[in-house]
Amino acid sequence: MTEPLQLEVFSDYICPWCYLGAARVARLQQDWNLAIRIVHFPLHLETPEAGQSLEQLFAGRNIDVARMQQHMAAVMRAEGLEYGERTMTYNSHRAQQLAAWAVTQPGGAAIHEALFAAYFVDNVNLARIDDLVDIAAGVGLDTDRAREVLRSRRYREAVSADWDRSRQLGVTGVPTYRIGGVEAVGAQPYEVLAKLAQEAGAQQHRQ
Repeated sequence: MTEPLQLEVFSDYICPWCYLGAARVARLQQDWNLAIRIVHFPLHLETPEAGQSLEQLFAGRNIDVARMQQHMAAVMRAEGLEYGERTMTYNSHRAQQLAAWAVTQPGGAAIHEALFAAYFVDNVNLARIDDLVDIAAGVGLDTDRAREVLRSRRYREAVSADWDRSRQLGVTGVPTYRIGGVEAVGAQPYEVLAKLAQEAGAQQHRQ
């Protein structure tokens, strides 16, 4: 089999459309010979460590938060995803640093799904070190090493490099999917992502 093509997914763990897209990308990888690279994106960096309510986040934008949440829950259910009673948004910078380390560890790629679920299902504060260590433990990662990584901020530069890549490529929103120099932006249906892979020359797995 030929080497897999790389699909870059520009994403943040507090982005609901990224959570939705992650499920579609997982299906895409089952169907096509692709290597997925998550590129962390700096979304809402101004959020304090304690977080802020969704009402605060969307203040002045004429958004009915309760209705928005009902709609999002329905969309997620249609994709087979759980969606809890999310009331807050959190600063995801530490979560991104944890993930940058986790993917260097055996089985660590599971951290992506775990971080999405922690936030969108359980409303976990992704800025709190103790909570992030618990998430790391849940996917079998060494908790002492996870805590040291978070406290030392050793993977801050790796995340900053991802942010720089977003700026260099002109990526301004997430999710953004990039393969073979071609991009698709936003909550794309599975069929659009499959077409992107096909046109880039990815090999389809035999059904």
